[in-house]
Order: sequence, then C-alpha cells, then structure tokens
Amino acid sequence: MIAALAEAVSHELGAAVAGRDAGHAAPNPALRTAFVDVLGPTPSEVLGDLAAGPETGGAVVVPAFLASGYHVYQDVPREVAESGHPAVAVTAAMGPDPALAGVMALRLRAAGWRPGDAVVFAAAGSSDPRALADVRRAADMLAERLATPVRIGYVATGAPRVADVVADLRSAGARRVFVASYLLAHGLFHQRLHDAGADGVAEPIGVHPAVVGLIADRYRAAVRALANVS
Repeated sequence: MIAALAEAVSHELGAAVAGRDAGHAAPNPALRTAFVDVLGPTPSEVLGDLAAGPETGGAVVVPAFLASGYHVYQDVPREVAESGHPAVAVTAAMGPDPALAGVMALRLRAAGWRPGDAVVFAAAGSSDPRALADVRRAADMLAERLATPVRIGYVATGAPRVADVVADLRSAGARRVFVASYLLAHGLFHQRLHDAGADGVAEPIGVHPAVVGLIADRYRAAVRALANVS
C-alpha cells in the first residue's frame, strides 16, 4: 500500500493507517510512503521495488490529496506505468469526502466558531478545473455539515484570495469570520491564513482518526477489487 501525500504528515499518517490495517497491533510492513513532487522515494521507485521483491501480489496506491488535479490525473498514472509493476490498483483521491468535512467542522468549533459566524473555506488552489470542482464539492459538504453558507478562498493559486473573502464578508455585515483550513498540515500556506484578518483560523485537517479510517477504507476497497480481477 502506498500513500502519496504531503511530507508534513506523511509518515505520521502512514504509520497510523498501517497500525489500523494491522488491527491496531504492529504496523503493517507492507505499507510504503511515496511522493510525487520534489521528495523521494517516488511511487515508481516503491512499486518497482515491490515488483522486484519476493512478494508478487498486487499493490494499491492511495493518492492522499484533498483534490484531484494534475498530480492525481497525470503524475500518479505515469509513475505507475513507469514502475513496471504488473498489478496496481489506484484508488480515488482522499478528498473531497464527508469524513473530511466532519473533521473540518470539529476544527472550526475548536477554534471558537459558533452558529451565525461566517465561514471561509480556505484551499490551496489549483489551475486544474477538475481540482477546483473538487474544492467546490468539499465546500458544499462543509456547508451541509455546519448548516451555514460557506465561501471559498484560495491561498496560493486562484481567486478570490482568502483575505479578500474575509474582507468581503465583513463589508457585508458579518460580525465574526472564521477560516476553515482545507489543508493537511501546518506550513507556509496555513500560516498565511493567520494573516487574512479573520477572527479565528481552524487547525489543518491533520492526522485524525476519521482521516485514517478514510484512507484505510480506500485501501481495503481496492484490495477487494484486485482480488476480484485475479
């Protein structure tokens, strides 16, 4: 099993998923962590090692991204093809999913959000329209969970920016504005949210049991699919 995800939470989340898959006993040694950006090892390297090893069964790649953009649609399939592994199942990306909306709602309440406060859904952003569509779906899920409207703002790529959305909500009469972080971990992007002028900023999604369960469920479904194919 491979989880392709941001470095900041990769090893912690991977270890948590491995422990859950092993029935909360010793971590599952079959889990590997790979990266599709500047870090290594890459999915191609990990899958190639697995294909050359004594275990000849199938492999599952879980793209632990919050939206399906270039990495999911281009990088991951290319890495799988280059690996030479004969039996790989690639699951859907981690997000959007109602489980993530549930975690974001918990983070917002912990930051002081109360019903009646305005909410900005803060995502990293993307130039890929498919990723932006996923962000809109994720924002709708959070709005449904909170039973309140949610406005989308972007941190890095795309418009409107989070700070602009915060300012617009204040101009429209919002007394308190909170930012919901659609990010996996602390880092530069999350730090920028604290400079957006909101009354509170929720913690990133992070390594929450619901996130661990979501990845584990993706993995188990793919394992069943591989078994049916074989």
